[in-house]
Amino acid sequence: MKVILAIIFSLLAQTLEAQHVFSVKGNKTYLDDTVFHDIGLRCSNALISDQAVDSLIRHLDEYQSYGLNTISVYLLGSRYSNIYGYNLDGTLNPVYQQRLEKIIEACDRRKMVVLVGTLYWGSGQHGRSNEYYAAWGQEEVNAAMRNTVQWLTDKGYRNVFIDPDNEGMAERAASFNIGEMICQGKKINPDLSIAYNGKGYPPPCADLSIHFANQIEQLPYIETEGTPSQYWGDYSKEVGLNKYINVGIYTEGKKAQQLVRTQELLDQEHGYLLASTWLQNVPPRFDLGGDGTACDPGIRWWCEFIRDRYKNANQ
Repeated sequence: MKVILAIIFSLLAQTLEAQHVFSVKGNKTYLDDTVFHDIGLRCSNALISDQAVDSLIRHLDEYQSYGLNTISVYLLGSRYSNIYGYNLDGTLNPVYQQRLEKIIEACDRRKMVVLVGTLYWGSGQHGRSNEYYAAWGQEEVNAAMRNTVQWLTDKGYRNVFIDPDNEGMAERAASFNIGEMICQGKKINPDLSIAYNGKGYPPPCADLSIHFANQIEQLPYIETEGTPSQYWGDYSKEVGLNKYINVGIYTEGKKAQQLVRTQELLDQEHGYLLASTWLQNVPPRFDLGGDGTACDPGIRWWCEFIRDRYKNANQ
């Protein structure tokens, strides 16, 4: 009898609804029916290892102490990583699924939101190759979306929203119909918010615009990959090498640009997630580091700006 009860309680715990609910109403985002402005960090390579997941979770309390409330994680890893979050039939790979579970649940306990990224096309593997998923067509990406939404729904995770296609890379490179992909997800669970991240106007079934997508009056907008101008280029990547340069290092000009753009969007009541080589390098590191100089690289300087200007206003 004790064994049976333990199994029942375990199953109930697995399907227990999340405590906190992210939603979109009109052109605003909400958490638990209160207007919510996403401020946080792009942690796109977090699923690369158990060690990376554990490190990220260990630092969530520190993030929160600065007023950060959102992180982004991708099931296909970002540049220079090898993260295969989906099997070839579009089902979730259980290794990466379990890692993502830990992050979502840890964030939920802290009243934090997770952007769950599905496709990161052409950069999920070394050398910007997409050979592992070369046979994928529209049905496979639709299946990946359906399976992701179904899994999030079955687990009761509501402190989440989805980026179906990082920077519209799959839409451009493989001609996938991301609008169709989004609509497939909305059919599974119309209450789970799905964003559009391609260049241009979001399709009618999208709930919000993020990063590359056009800002429109009818939908919320979140800059989910905030950097200074010309950051992802010669400054951070060296041609022919599968690693970043100037990791966590910012010139005074780039710092100033970062803060101006952050303030501009947050003061307009949009959301803002910082992206940085400090976070995205492989293996990723999730401590905040220092003042962004060569002697003390990191992103703490930006977090201090958020703490001093926005923490109290967003609580």
